[in-house]
Amino acid sequence: MKRIFLTTLLTGYFVACFSDTLTIAMTGDIMMGTTYPSVQLPANDGNDLFKDTKAILQQADIAVGNLEGAICDGGSSTKGSGPNVYAFRMPTSYAHHLKDAGYDFLSMANNHANDFGTTGIESSEKCLREQGIKFAGIQGRVESAVINRKGLRIGFCAFGHNSYTLEHTDLQLVKRILDDLKKQSDIMVVSFHGGAEGRSKSHLPYGTEIFLGEDRGSLRELAHFCIDNGADVVYGHGPHVVRAIEVYKGRFIDYSLGNFCTPYGMSLTGISAYAPVVKITIDKNGKFLKGKIHSFTQIKGVGPRLNAANDVAHEIKQLSEADVPNSEASIDYEGNITLKKKK
Repeated sequence: MKRIFLTTLLTGYFVACFSDTLTIAMTGDIMMGTTYPSVQLPANDGNDLFKDTKAILQQADIAVGNLEGAICDGGSSTKGSGPNVYAFRMPTSYAHHLKDAGYDFLSMANNHANDFGTTGIESSEKCLREQGIKFAGIQGRVESAVINRKGLRIGFCAFGHNSYTLEHTDLQLVKRILDDLKKQSDIMVVSFHGGAEGRSKSHLPYGTEIFLGEDRGSLRELAHFCIDNGADVVYGHGPHVVRAIEVYKGRFIDYSLGNFCTPYGMSLTGISAYAPVVKITIDKNGKFLKGKIHSFTQIKGVGPRLNAANDVAHEIKQLSEADVPNSEASIDYEGNITLKKKK
């Protein structure tokens, strides 16, 4: 009996450590409240921000998102002052909420990471390290990260459109980082911050997107380029609305996950409030197997809350069918993402 029990226990241990599949949960922009230019922080010291979503994020093998702003208690704004300034400063006492929510990796390659200059960047990195959360994306600092999970080495890198980020408009740079990361990884996950912003920008265009005079990237080209050069999962953010989902050459792409936990400082009306958690299952070689869009919507000052009507999944389904009709996957009204049957 002891031998049977020990065999069962060891079998379970090896299955847990070495698996044929990996689950990844992805979210968009995270800015948990700000102390600048005025204090706008959620109730209960932020402890309830992720209460509806943490079960999904914690149960996934890997959870990823985008840190939209600096985690720091001081520093000077690089964007000036005044009531209409968009400079985000989260208190360092809130860093543990990211760990408690279940995050393993966060992109810093976005247009708010430098809101409080080097002071803010260094403080953000310190806070994430203290919470055991990996990060990447700032030029001259951390180019990539690797997490060991279930016997696999999962590599991460992040790209943005600002001069202080690792810029995705420089495809030679993107390829070099992917080539370097490939040597250290079994599976590669790429994050990008790009695209024009606003409720009118939910459709994925062809070619380069220009917004506020900035080159925000040619995102179809970028995502396909990353997969063509070894990436297995690509997830995007930046437009503040959700965009299409595509499976390309057996690999998963989400072109924008929109806002996720941004209780203040951003519009949360209509589709701008859509805050999905997209969870996918891939095999040990990075090939997409199945996925699920979990629908949440944001309430000002509160955070993402369950959307029982599945409005978010419906929106992503419609955008995907319109913008990437040749995707190898389809989405149903419950948010299930499945591979199309080959003809």
